[in-house]
Amino acid sequence: MREVHAGLANHGDVYLALDQTRGKGQRNKQWITQPGENITMSILTHPVSLSPSNPFLLVAAVALGVFDFFQHYAGKKTCIKWPNDIFWGDRKAGGILIENQVRNQKWRIAVIGIGVNINQADFGPFSEKAVSLSGITGKKFDVILLARALCTFLEKRYRQLLSGANNDILKDYTAAMYKLNEEVNFRMTGAGFRAKVEGVSPRGSLLTNHPVHSQLSWGSVEWIV
Repeated sequence: MREVHAGLANHGDVYLALDQTRGKGQRNKQWITQPGENITMSILTHPVSLSPSNPFLLVAAVALGVFDFFQHYAGKKTCIKWPNDIFWGDRKAGGILIENQVRNQKWRIAVIGIGVNINQADFGPFSEKAVSLSGITGKKFDVILLARALCTFLEKRYRQLLSGANNDILKDYTAAMYKLNEEVNFRMTGAGFRAKVEGVSPRGSLLTNHPVHSQLSWGSVEWIV
């Protein structure tokens, strides 16, 4: 973001994009949204009181904030697909990408990018894998009002993180996980395997019952959904 690099951005600043064509997701996947139909925003934070040695805690807190928001409107089928996607059933409803700046072992800046499908009806070739809040409820929503509501949910989880409630965050994140206690197909370095999702470690590794791949790190594995 230009404002960050220019030193003009402040803690808590929110940038809402009505049209985003260069959004990025996990594993460098592109995030493209129909203009004005969804929440696509970036939030600037200065998490100087947090340790940059475990960035997953911030990811978990943000994911829970988006999860809380979406579940409030869409109901109990909402879940978090490790590490940072929001699902409703087996379909993707949103995603999170956090870019960090660390200097002298201090967490200087975290830019939290969030995309949530709100009113989009047509996902083209991804229609069977994506879903919007409108598609779930049959209602149309005011994107600006929902973006404000999302910020309220996010602030609550961020304050929980700042309070040091790490165990509660991890517990809530685990309880919200997609396919928890179910067997799932994964792919790692071209080879597939099947394992039961058992939770997440304090540092963000996916825990499974696989005899070899019992802890899966970010970016090393792909879900086959």
